[in-house]
Amino acid sequence: MKIVGVDCATVDAKVGLALGTLSEGRLVIHDATLCTPERTAASVIADWLSNREDAALIAIDAPLGWPKPLAESLVRHNAGEAIATPANMMFRRATDLFIQRELKKTPLDVGADRIARTAHAALHLLGNLRAMLEMPIPLAWTPADLSAIAAIEVYPAATLVGHRIRSTGYKRREQVEQRREIIDGLRQKLTIRDYVPDLSQSADLVDAVVCVLAGDDFVHRRAMSPENRTLAEREGWIWASRREA
Repeated sequence: MKIVGVDCATVDAKVGLALGTLSEGRLVIHDATLCTPERTAASVIADWLSNREDAALIAIDAPLGWPKPLAESLVRHNAGEAIATPANMMFRRATDLFIQRELKKTPLDVGADRIARTAHAALHLLGNLRAMLEMPIPLAWTPADLSAIAAIEVYPAATLVGHRIRSTGYKRREQVEQRREIIDGLRQKLTIRDYVPDLSQSADLVDAVVCVLAGDDFVHRRAMSPENRTLAEREGWIWASRREA
């Protein structure tokens, strides 16, 4: 099967993508690319997944839902009125609290931060892919859901922590050596083909490959499942593995 990693952003020029394949338990990275306004994320992914015979998983680094208490608190709210719901309940999802508790990484608050725009862009991307591929692309909740094309939400920092690989201090352009350290750690988990572009030149490419690894964790049931499936289906769920021993 194919696993596509998406380091999502509000504009295509900042989106990083990676393509992996999983065969007989071996995870291989075949391509990684930065998108452009002309070469959009949807068009690249649609091209990668054009072979309908292959099952595929799209692992997206962006929230795919909003906190349930946020929607419930605002639906009848009028300007100037007090809101009884505590801020943490409104702006953080159950999965955000779970990841912070289990892996000591705190995702950005989708209800109160600029990440909300990235979440909106991710949902728009999924909508475009559904139209281009003429397929539903549902969210997957177990590996059994992967008979065609499905998507999951992932968080590269949590995946790196789970695999005990550096998870901070690599985003700035000049932090090439730090990205190479992460790439060395990733090579212990997967194979990167020689013809894949130099990942160390872009944190977006590194994160896209980490998204592929997160997808592999999901497929092999290493990722932690929702404590409340019904709530997760409403808010979204970050799939990440537990910290390795």
